[in-house]
Amino acid sequence: MPDLLHRHHLVMGDNAPLFYEDPIELVRGEGVWLEDPAGRKFLDLYNNVPCVGHANPRVVSALAEQAATLNVHSRYLHEGVIDYTERLVGLHHGGIESAILACSGTEATELAIRMARDATGSQGIICTDATYHGNAGSVASLTFLPVGKDRSGIRSISTPQLYRPLNEELSEEDLCQLHLDQLGATIESMQADGTGFAALMICSILANEGLPVSPAGWFERAVDLVHEAGGLVIADEVQAGFARSGSWWGYETNNFVPDIVCMGKPMANGLPLSAVASSHERVSDFRSRHRYFNTFASSPMQAAAGGAVIDEITDRGLVAQVGRVGARLRSLLRSAVAEDPRAGDVRGCGLFIGIDWVHPGTTDPDVAGAGEMVEELKRLGMLLGKAGQHGNVLKVRPPLVFEDTHVDLFLEAFATALGVTGSAHADR
Repeated sequence: MPDLLHRHHLVMGDNAPLFYEDPIELVRGEGVWLEDPAGRKFLDLYNNVPCVGHANPRVVSALAEQAATLNVHSRYLHEGVIDYTERLVGLHHGGIESAILACSGTEATELAIRMARDATGSQGIICTDATYHGNAGSVASLTFLPVGKDRSGIRSISTPQLYRPLNEELSEEDLCQLHLDQLGATIESMQADGTGFAALMICSILANEGLPVSPAGWFERAVDLVHEAGGLVIADEVQAGFARSGSWWGYETNNFVPDIVCMGKPMANGLPLSAVASSHERVSDFRSRHRYFNTFASSPMQAAAGGAVIDEITDRGLVAQVGRVGARLRSLLRSAVAEDPRAGDVRGCGLFIGIDWVHPGTTDPDVAGAGEMVEELKRLGMLLGKAGQHGNVLKVRPPLVFEDTHVDLFLEAFATALGVTGSAHADR
């Protein structure tokens, strides 16, 4: 293992990201389990890419069959690709009619921004101040953009949230209005200085922001405000989509209707596949303006894997299962930490849960303490991460095939980790 880590640094470059203080080498996976070279198993509570389970037999079979038949780039007709894309857009609301397939979430969100700018004739994009939508091109400019700063026509608003509100003295309704006023003022600033306003780009469950609970009605009212200003709403479903939230799409969970939708990560259970989808008119207009193509997208292999994922979610009833199992997990976690002041908030939807780790007696983020919990849980065979606006939110996001028996295993280990890290904290 030390030799492999050394070779990794040499060939990948120093500081290439790896999880955990002592990185894990993994050699196989099955369902919700991962395994190292010594045969030790870890319960996966982090990876949403293999959404229907590691080495899913249906996906593996679909890939093998298609690989043994044909795989070509996107500039040939292929019925399987058309069938898949029809199924994909059919899972959305009526205004989503056509799609452009790509390989990564970054590509999909980049295309969405270009599409919105083309459709409106304006450049201004608004995001939250703690978001992440990709890591290249203009999309990278959205990452953790401070309020009041402009990055090439991109500006941010404060993340709408109840746990660490902008003003603790306001009612929920007044807090909602405060966030809407900030959005409105940002739109007006773009219109006043000639940037113009094109779109609000928003993760539909505020995943990278730490899954905060927003003031009631914020999403719906923000959409109305954007439309009144002539802008579009782009829903980033790269993490939220494909049943993760307990609905097919996060925008359904938060009760709003987007104009453009970005998808990625879990679409093909590990094979690179992403998409941006909108009305037929908007997608066609974009294609008439840009000679966009992607050599590795819209391939029969991607369509085969993507279709198998949709089949698995549908045939196994995973939308309902995720809602039920996720609700039970949240409830049990809240009970587990009820007497522990380090867990300031347990929140989320479906099988995407955040535990906001704080310094006792405050809402101040405890990044180091969250890290200790992640490492202790890894020692106990449970793999999860930490994220959020301050990097202190324990991120629980297992494959969709996570079941009640896995919940019980995790809760047992979580209770042990609470005791171990609590003792270590008290000794300092």
